[in-house]
Amino acid sequence: MKEGLRQSMAWLHTWCGLLVCWVLLLVFAGGSASYFKEEISLWMMPELHASAAAPVTQAQAIERAAAYLQQRAPQAERWFITLPDERSVAMRVGWIAPPPAAGKEAAGSPRSRFKSERIDAATGQPLARVRDTRGGEFLYRLHFDLHYLPVQWARWIVSVCALFMLVAIVSGVITHRRIFADFFTFRRNKGQRSWLDAHNATAVLALPFHLMITYTGLITLMFMIMPWGVQSAYRDQGGEKAFFEEVFPGGAGRVKAAGVAAPLTALPALAERARQHWQGAPLALVVVNNPGDAKATVVVTRQKLATLSSLQPALLFEGVSGRQVAALGEAVSATALTRGALVGLHLAHFADPWLRVLFFLCGLCGYLMVATGALLWAVKTRQKQAKAIAAGARAGFGLRLVEALNLGAIAGLPIAFASYFWANRLLPVELAGRAQMEIHLFFAAWAIAAVLAQIRPSLGMWRLQLGAGAALFLGLPVLNVFTTHSHLGVTLLQGRGPWAVAGCDLTLLALGSALALAAHLLARRQRASQERSVPVPVRHAAHPAVAKEIA
Repeated sequence: MKEGLRQSMAWLHTWCGLLVCWVLLLVFAGGSASYFKEEISLWMMPELHASAAAPVTQAQAIERAAAYLQQRAPQAERWFITLPDERSVAMRVGWIAPPPAAGKEAAGSPRSRFKSERIDAATGQPLARVRDTRGGEFLYRLHFDLHYLPVQWARWIVSVCALFMLVAIVSGVITHRRIFADFFTFRRNKGQRSWLDAHNATAVLALPFHLMITYTGLITLMFMIMPWGVQSAYRDQGGEKAFFEEVFPGGAGRVKAAGVAAPLTALPALAERARQHWQGAPLALVVVNNPGDAKATVVVTRQKLATLSSLQPALLFEGVSGRQVAALGEAVSATALTRGALVGLHLAHFADPWLRVLFFLCGLCGYLMVATGALLWAVKTRQKQAKAIAAGARAGFGLRLVEALNLGAIAGLPIAFASYFWANRLLPVELAGRAQMEIHLFFAAWAIAAVLAQIRPSLGMWRLQLGAGAALFLGLPVLNVFTTHSHLGVTLLQGRGPWAVAGCDLTLLALGSALALAAHLLARRQRASQERSVPVPVRHAAHPAVAKEIA
């Protein structure tokens, strides 16, 4: 190898980053928003902002949820009761509908037969006129499921991109000799040098976060990309199914129904026994397998505590007798504890609001790091082709493609996110399939931005799309004045309503202001470039020699 280590790492850093940068932009954007997914969901359901229902115990809430499910889905394969916590308001119940009768076309997998509703914990009835929306859950799932693709394919794609990202981070640290010194240096209006300074600053500022979030993200998907250890260790215990029941106890207790009707034991009593077992810790989820059957089982899962680990222990009960069968996720190995800590670090469920703000800002730094890296490649390549372009030749296909993809991803993604929030406010509350329509409009807005970028990847299009994103974000708090009763005039100035809603509005204003500033700086740069390119007529010069020099 003729090149030195740093030169080889520079090549590796460039191509590992460039090949996957546009997927990484989506991952960073969706992942950053995920730190406040509960708050985003609350913001997107304004009907719950003024909710002041009388407090109820978890046992009472479970009793009412079970009564509702018994009435709504008595023949379901499974029941799910998700209890509210300090960051969520509504209680959610779900069920898997029974498969279609033999001879009919299959309705699909259990995922496609899953139904859910939000209910009032105090009354046990569906919340009236609460708009159907995926809220922050869509943004959370987006950063590793990519929505339209099959889940397995999407997670493979994200895993490969994360591997490339990890290699790009490590090779970037090796190749930049003065990486920490350059962090304190930013040279404006220096072309390629300015983009490199911006890339270094955003990379080094949150370097520990970038390493942590990339590595722990791979850990969350490790059993998909490296399944051999699990297959070997659990070969005699039922394979991967036994492993996942141990690691994710909410899926335990799934046995074939006996086909013999039997009354289900009182769920509140089981919930109270579980709370006593965990010294009064609150519960997160109750799952009933085969409700109304002689082989029914009940799994009660504890809420996540303010600890680093993501592990949630659960108790498994017989559904008819109420006898405790097993305690799941409590006596775990050091390996499982290590993985739980790494996954917990990635999800940040342990974090208080200010720490989640820091994680959110570091995620935005990751977005800017990837964006400036992609722009730096385009600037360097255009400078290399500058003589040929000045002579009338067209820019190379690869350069034009990268510039268009940069524009469609960097400036188009904010348009898509803002359009998702606008759709939440403007679509009729009673619209059938409303939640999916919000998601369709997210991708439709992004597709329009991407197509326009491919047609004309110019500075003018950059300014147009950045300005459109700024207008959409800045307009959302104004739109709230006309569509909700919990706008900033109420939540911030009058101190009424959830502070989480005010925080979302202020964040939207901050993002819109940042995009507006970027559009303004780009417009000023474009005007300066046009002024430099306009020749000065000789008759306007004071002396022919001066005119010749200016020309």
